[in-house]
Amino acid sequence: MAHKNYAAYPFVGIPTFLRAPMIREDEDLSDKEIAIGVIGAPFDEGCPYVPGSRLCARAVREQTLRFTDSGYYDQQRKRMYLGEELAKHRIYDFGDANVIPTDVEGSFDRITEGVKRILNQGALPIVLGGDHAISYPSIRAFDKFEGIHVLHLDAHTDFLPIEPGFENTNTHPFRHVNDMNHVKSLTQVGYRSIRDISGLDSMAAGNRVVTMDEFWELGPKGIAGLLPEGEPCYVSIDIDVLDASLVPGCVSAEPDGMLYRELRDTLTAVAERVEVVGFDLVEVAPDLDVGTRITSYLAAQTIVEFLGKICDQPYWKEKHK
Repeated sequence: MAHKNYAAYPFVGIPTFLRAPMIREDEDLSDKEIAIGVIGAPFDEGCPYVPGSRLCARAVREQTLRFTDSGYYDQQRKRMYLGEELAKHRIYDFGDANVIPTDVEGSFDRITEGVKRILNQGALPIVLGGDHAISYPSIRAFDKFEGIHVLHLDAHTDFLPIEPGFENTNTHPFRHVNDMNHVKSLTQVGYRSIRDISGLDSMAAGNRVVTMDEFWELGPKGIAGLLPEGEPCYVSIDIDVLDASLVPGCVSAEPDGMLYRELRDTLTAVAERVEVVGFDLVEVAPDLDVGTRITSYLAAQTIVEFLGKICDQPYWKEKHK
């Protein structure tokens, strides 16, 4: 007797992001309606402590298989999200940028090219790290925009001075971003590491640096209010913005961070405030995680929920009628 396949279980199938169709590197895209493009950036040579986040993109994709092809149900708002995007096949997985060990600049160039390929389709890029060094080549891909704002959610500011031979670690990307002509502003939220003194440099450069104490004072809507309403914004999410107790599979985890609902509500408020033109999530190290893969799952859920809120905004619906 034949059985209807009511649900594809997470241990079945090739792990693309939300089981989206896969795009080959040489594939002609002219006949496809691509609204969202996911690309992996499996680079962790920028990690000076313990490596492993090169496997982040693969692990996050695997965890997205736990979601259904109907979207997800928001318990707070009592409704479904991402249903239309999935039903109309508007999400595509572009695979991984070709990262070659020790070829840092070449790998960065290929990450930039991969993100630009998505942008050239008029689509929203979602970049799966990798360590936080990959935000530099990802944001660099937006150089044809008249100007974007960058929101950086992290326990650290990743703003170390650039020196010859020491410029592409995961502690440098936002020093690079700060110098990009197409970046109008940089807002950094979640800063709390007592080891990271580069936050002082970021403040001195005129960037808005929000500590966790100030985050709790402002709340999610207050954080979103720091960004110019309706302006294009790129969001970079380091999983260590969450409290260390929630993310065992993260090398750089710090105490006294956000709860999941605080991160979720902040991203929701941001989606409602600005036009999100791209985002990344980085620094999950799956081999360090516990058996349930909770860090990878939290990363996947963060991405899926944020994407759902972006796709629910009037500007998105108008663009993708």
